[in-house]
Amino acid sequence: MLRSNFAKPRKIGRWVCFFILVIVFESLSNFQAVKAESTDLHRPTVALALGGGGTRGIAHLSVLRVLIAEGIPIDAIAGTSMGAIVGGLYAAGTPLDKIENAFDTKSIVRAFDTVPLSVRLALVPFFLVPHFFGWHPYDGLYRGGRFAKYLTALAPPDKRKIELINHPKFWAVASNLIDGEPYIIKTGDIGRALQASSAIPALRRPVEHKDALLIDGGITENLPVEAAREMGCDYVIAVDVDQSLDFAEKKHFRKIGSVPTRCLNMGLRALDERQVALADAVINPDVNEIELLSHHESDVRRALRAGDLAARRAIPYIKEQLKQLQAQKDKEALSQN
Repeated sequence: MLRSNFAKPRKIGRWVCFFILVIVFESLSNFQAVKAESTDLHRPTVALALGGGGTRGIAHLSVLRVLIAEGIPIDAIAGTSMGAIVGGLYAAGTPLDKIENAFDTKSIVRAFDTVPLSVRLALVPFFLVPHFFGWHPYDGLYRGGRFAKYLTALAPPDKRKIELINHPKFWAVASNLIDGEPYIIKTGDIGRALQASSAIPALRRPVEHKDALLIDGGITENLPVEAAREMGCDYVIAVDVDQSLDFAEKKHFRKIGSVPTRCLNMGLRALDERQVALADAVINPDVNEIELLSHHESDVRRALRAGDLAARRAIPYIKEQLKQLQAQKDKEALSQN
């Protein structure tokens, strides 16, 4: 009898301890959830500015892979030309492997160059014929409609309008022939927007968008840091795929095409210097040996390696800055409570 009387309180005590542990565990869980929610609310938002650069811009694929693998959040993307193509398709939900495969198989090149350039140039005299009959199409060797349809098809069906792309948010940057200013495309068919952002003058015809007439964004804002800033994020990472201007011997400029190529790179550098200064961090892949419009598979691989290496080098700096920015935001949040 005595053993029974003692056992009952002991059994009750065990149940009390059990319930106390449950309450403590739930409290800790709720605390961790609130803490995680608070941390997430105070997390610095990050925007990417992906620059134009033709084949060199394939490096953006590797940069995105590294940022994702390292846990760097991507809340918004502003892209110009090739930066718009890679960034826009990724933002719409197209897997990076699928985008890379489009370059590996050259299906994207075939969609861009529907007819070999040499053939197009040979047919230039025939382009004058419509003018004799009162039809005056926009200037350019290629219309670009097939390219736009190809890009639209790469995006998931429910994200083929830019205004539907929110995670991350995406803007494409083009140049407006009407007023000579950069033009940010925030709505409309994604393929059409990417076509406009990469419409190389003379090679591609301008693209109509509302009241604007658009060509390649590289003419006015090749590295769209300013556009990325307008997206309202706390921190902007610029990915600059320009060719650096190393010292060149005089004899180099005896090569056919060397002078206009040099002038193009000089112009891009001058254009991008101001944009670089507006960024919080700059990832600059070494793409010096890659031609602007290369069709060589080796250049695709070289661009991917360059993007991977440059991004990995920048990660420690980016993480440290984001850590400091979050601490600042946490402090500001505490002072407001």
